[in-house]
Amino acid sequence: MGQNVIDIDERLRIVGTAHVSSASVALVNAQIKEFDPDLVAVELCESRLRSLKRPEDLDNDDLLKIINEGRSSMILLQSALAAQQRRMGLETGEKPGAELLAAIEAAEEADIEHALIDRDVVITLRRAWRKMGLREKWRVLNALLWEDDDEDFDLDELLEDSYLLTTLSEEARDAAPRAGEVLIDERDAYLAGRIQQVRGKGKVLAIVGAGHINGIIEHLEKPALETTSRLAELKAEPPKPIWPKVIIWAIPLFLASVVGYLAYNGEIEALKDTLWYWMVANAALAGLGVALARGHPLAILVGALASPITSLNPTLAAGWFAGYTQLKTAAPTGGDAAEFLALRDYDVFYKNRVGRVLLVTALGNLGSALGAWLAGGAIVGVIFDLLA
Repeated sequence: MGQNVIDIDERLRIVGTAHVSSASVALVNAQIKEFDPDLVAVELCESRLRSLKRPEDLDNDDLLKIINEGRSSMILLQSALAAQQRRMGLETGEKPGAELLAAIEAAEEADIEHALIDRDVVITLRRAWRKMGLREKWRVLNALLWEDDDEDFDLDELLEDSYLLTTLSEEARDAAPRAGEVLIDERDAYLAGRIQQVRGKGKVLAIVGAGHINGIIEHLEKPALETTSRLAELKAEPPKPIWPKVIIWAIPLFLASVVGYLAYNGEIEALKDTLWYWMVANAALAGLGVALARGHPLAILVGALASPITSLNPTLAAGWFAGYTQLKTAAPTGGDAAEFLALRDYDVFYKNRVGRVLLVTALGNLGSALGAWLAGGAIVGVIFDLLA
């Protein structure tokens, strides 16, 4: 029995895989034939399985829903993580999660029941993002998007060396401890809880990332009720902090108060300066954000025009209008969706139409927010000049 094939008892076997290793695909198929399980439990959630099985199903209606629900940033972060895995797997010719999809297909072919035991990926990313501080977020984004990893390693060697996998996980935790808590510790607990839930269905073969094996085993050694009782807590959406809502409502109230004060006191020149700063800062930075995303000229114009208005209404966002315009002016096709979800390189965010819609939305919103802050600072300066 290999280091990453662990028999907990005669009715539960855990197989650890590397998500971008061709050897893992062969290992999974061999273990299903050898163990002959009644149920195959796989480290996937519904959304990840859907993207693996039917990448072309991401259509324009889905993109519009992502824009309207404000999920473009989370989808981009998820995509960056997947692109990192894909880059690691190019040498082996496997896409991320190929062995997990192979496990489900082999189970279906053998008429074996399967269960998805991972937490929804969007919930995981939201919990990680909200736990991280600004410095940790920067380190994560820098590592994903700009740092080149020149270290050579053999994925199949990693798969055979559980100690090395654990070491790599701990190194990742050192760089981003709060993210590590969510991406590693919480998911270890969640996977173990879900495995406990399905153990009553006969012989269970659990297919998980090899880096999770030690944590899962540790949780399985605890009483089953203790492990499963945490599932609801771990599956919950993280609470949104109050201070961003306070700030986004305070900005329009602040502007309205300043405009009212200046108009009441007849400070016409200061009033003109205030409105000018608000219009220019919002429009310029929102337009710049869309331009940096290589948005369509019409999307840049719409983002710039919308920003001074949407910054006054916290229920709207300039990036939504820019993203919708980008979606309509350069509509993605089914082939674009498949190419984007394949994530062979980071260039896909700019060159692919799906990636560009998401990037236009995210950077348009970011530029609009920065513009509101810059305009607010300039308006405070106008008030100080009057009072001096």
